[in-house]
Amino acid sequence: MRLSFGLETRQLQVQKLAPRMIQSMEILQLPVLALQERIEEAMNENPLLELQEPEADAGGDGGGNEINDDWEQPESPNDHEKELVVDEKGDNADDFERLLELDKDVPDYFDENPRRSANRMDEEGDRKHDAIANIASRPESLHDYLLHQLGELELEPELAKIAERIISCLDPKDGGYFRTPLDDLLPPNADQATRELAQQALSIVQALDPPGIAATSLKDCLLRQLTPEMPYFEELRKLISHHLENLRDNRLPEIKRRTGYSIERIQEAWNELRKLNPKPASEFAESFVPAVTPDVMVEKDENGVYQVIVEEGRTPRLRISEYYRHRLINGTATRDEKEYIKQKLNSAQWLIDSIEQRRNTLTRVAQAIVDVQQRFLEDGPEHIQPLKMQEIADEVGVHVTTVSRAVDDKWIQTPRGILPLRQFFVGGTTRDDGEQVAWDNIRVKLQEVVDGEDKAKPFSDDELVTELKKHGLNVARRTITKYRQKMGIPSSRQRRDWSEAEG
Repeated sequence: MRLSFGLETRQLQVQKLAPRMIQSMEILQLPVLALQERIEEAMNENPLLELQEPEADAGGDGGGNEINDDWEQPESPNDHEKELVVDEKGDNADDFERLLELDKDVPDYFDENPRRSANRMDEEGDRKHDAIANIASRPESLHDYLLHQLGELELEPELAKIAERIISCLDPKDGGYFRTPLDDLLPPNADQATRELAQQALSIVQALDPPGIAATSLKDCLLRQLTPEMPYFEELRKLISHHLENLRDNRLPEIKRRTGYSIERIQEAWNELRKLNPKPASEFAESFVPAVTPDVMVEKDENGVYQVIVEEGRTPRLRISEYYRHRLINGTATRDEKEYIKQKLNSAQWLIDSIEQRRNTLTRVAQAIVDVQQRFLEDGPEHIQPLKMQEIADEVGVHVTTVSRAVDDKWIQTPRGILPLRQFFVGGTTRDDGEQVAWDNIRVKLQEVVDGEDKAKPFSDDELVTELKKHGLNVARRTITKYRQKMGIPSSRQRRDWSEAEG
């Protein structure tokens, strides 16, 4: 193999995406809340962008505000009013810098939209004040709750210090268990007295509310919640100490053989066991529920046909500032100012076009999905149809990746609630009669079969395959097992009711 250095000419064909196309794809992929943030950022960076108020729609230009390079437009009667006064006797060195600050002054002097009344502004202020006043206060954390109890015990400083370290190791998301080795909280040269003090501190924390807090295991947690006045106290203590795994696997005959308790007595004690909390600190765990705002809505028209609507209030419309248009039309802008405005104009027009293209694409894609899934909207989830993104792409006339971006993190408001658009894309299989059926329908049928089985002799996964085949559904055993586990359906042994089996 010979290596050499040199220059050579080579012709290659490379596909590159234009910046405008990249921006369009990014805007299409944004959900409505993220799009609103993007619009706010763009308006802060580009003084040529303005929100188009609904009152101005009738007399406006539709939000596109297409402007050609010649800027030949009819002069408005107000063009001569409130012009920027430029000192032509000076060298105008500061004109360009002053132009950058114009967007701060424009709303005060060049806002051509109707002014809001004082009453309306007061109403908006009252609504904002009420919204702030109604914000829920932050709930008390697990650590604060335990430290408050600890402070009422009047402990010795060293004992309280170790107890506080133990509390700091408790994680509400983990249920409040104490997973850290106790020696890790002590100095490396800790003596036996210090270790005994740490054990005492752990016992103090474990005695705090909620019951079972700072337990070292599930067994420890449940045992600490038992009280002598509870029904089946002795049975529960024995079941928790020696038979948790047998209870988990529903091996009641094995428990009966080892304890001598009847099946009925074991089940009654088990019902009391279910009232205990395996995760005592779960109520302190912060649950994050993301805000869901639908991008599109679907409603029936007067003919009973489902129509997709993009609510204009959730997708703000933008326009090019009239002030800067008039500034260029009047010819009062300097060369530097004109270059600056044209540069910002291109950026603003790209964003306006991208938002409009997003609106059109999202509407067409959502309408195509709704047309396929009308039975789902009418009759419920069990009637959802198998659907692939490629089918929608072919129907709308776009690439499948465009469909993927259009439905990504988007929600649709339907008569059956607010649903993610991706939920309408499901795989499926073919029934014996040749009809296509979605996997969601199979899961619904699987649940029906399990609910209707004889609990004294529940179906195994192989028997579930046979039962579904009676309904014309050919499903493999491994698929049944996978769906059963995803749906939280226990195995046949765990579903068995031993009291009915004995009867």
